[in-house]
Amino acid sequence: PGRAPLLTGLSLCVLAARAAGKDILDGVYNNVRDAEGFEAECLQGKQFGFDGKTLIHPSQIEPCNRVFAPSEEEIEHSRKVVAAFEEATREGRGVVTVDGRMVENLHVDNARRILASL
Repeated sequence: PGRAPLLTGLSLCVLAARAAGKDILDGVYNNVRDAEGFEAECLQGKQFGFDGKTLIHPSQIEPCNRVFAPSEEEIEHSRKVVAAFEEATREGRGVVTVDGRMVENLHVDNARRILASL
């Protein structure tokens, strides 16, 4: 909740990591006694585009893994996106839709990153 002033900087870091083909981790959450706040910041970090979070206490491992690990739904969707895109490429098509939504290169890149994390 207190990171709004950092949004531009955090976003630029995520964009730079993506442009360089690197994973990027969100910074530490210092209040190790605030499990709810930690999980909320993990969720926010995932929404910002971070790949994970740096940890400072063993109690942070499980919630971090739970938040940042892809869900079964994300995995299945990623497989569909990659398969549809590869089929379209083989057929010489430049546009593909999955579940009624247009898929672009950035969606394919995100799907491949999710599948590579398995």
